[in-house]
Amino acid sequence: MKLILVRHGETIWNKENKIQGITDIGLNERGIEQAEKLAYSLQKEELDAIITSPLRRAYDTAQAIGKYHDISITVEEDLQELNAGELEGLTWTELARYPEFLAKWKLDNASVPMPKGESHVDVQNRVWPVIQRISETFQSALIVSHSFVIISILCKIQNLDLSHSANLRIGASSKTCVNIENGLGTVLYFNDTAHLCDN
Repeated sequence: MKLILVRHGETIWNKENKIQGITDIGLNERGIEQAEKLAYSLQKEELDAIITSPLRRAYDTAQAIGKYHDISITVEEDLQELNAGELEGLTWTELARYPEFLAKWKLDNASVPMPKGESHVDVQNRVWPVIQRISETFQSALIVSHSFVIISILCKIQNLDLSHSANLRIGASSKTCVNIENGLGTVLYFNDTAHLCDN
């Protein structure tokens, strides 16, 4: 099956370099514009389904895409972002308040959980059954979600350990396309943001 993985548009917390996690932050003005450009770039895609995280920044991006497709949008709770626990709302520099966590996370960024939150392994474990259901049901689908979620999917379909996630960056309003066969996948294109080039 053909699966397009979309990250939501920019939010004010993205711009301020704050950790969003499951905090329900909406798109800012630039994010709305990004979502519209992304949607336009996807208008000719033949899609059997559009599935989104319930968080507003993802749902509103999915709504923009859905305007070009005669498909109802499905909300999937397990596609929400990693729960960052106590780190939600902090900037990356403010993480210095958690030296013990940071030391452990640098050694194992996959299975060490955020303080009172989730690990990347936790995210992959809840997301992968969703991907399996989608791949068994549709020939082509689009998912609107979040950075940790998309990275967990990409690692799983390529049989890569989640420790590789530190090398992957997923831009706001980017699209990544994969072909999945028998649980494994081929990346057709990755982190495409060409539709935002005049932004």
